[in-house]
Amino acid sequence: MKKDKRWERIPGCSIEAALNVIGGKWKGVFLFHLLDGTMRYNEFSKLAVGASPRLIVKQLRELEEDGLIERKVYAVVPPKVEYSLTSEGKSLKPILKSLSGWGDQWIDKRPWTLNE
Repeated sequence: MKKDKRWERIPGCSIEAALNVIGGKWKGVFLFHLLDGTMRYNEFSKLAVGASPRLIVKQLRELEEDGLIERKVYAVVPPKVEYSLTSEGKSLKPILKSLSGWGDQWIDKRPWTLNE
């Protein structure tokens, strides 16, 4: 039985479509940090503490396939690869900033935080 690719299924609603694209353990984090500019793989691996290299590459490839980031490979030794947001990826800026603000407020309200 052929396994469907994640983009071959039509989402049931717009929220499902959006979460299908930016959902994932590290995608939102990667997109948020790319708002500051171009990044290299090593920088992503420092953000994704505990993630396997395979998972990091998979999430970056999915973001690239979905048109949110672009990957630029330089013909040098050792290989140099940079990732940056596309114009479609940049359109997520207000959403990512809002999510970050909401996350800050949520953390601040938790009893286990050290806001004293």
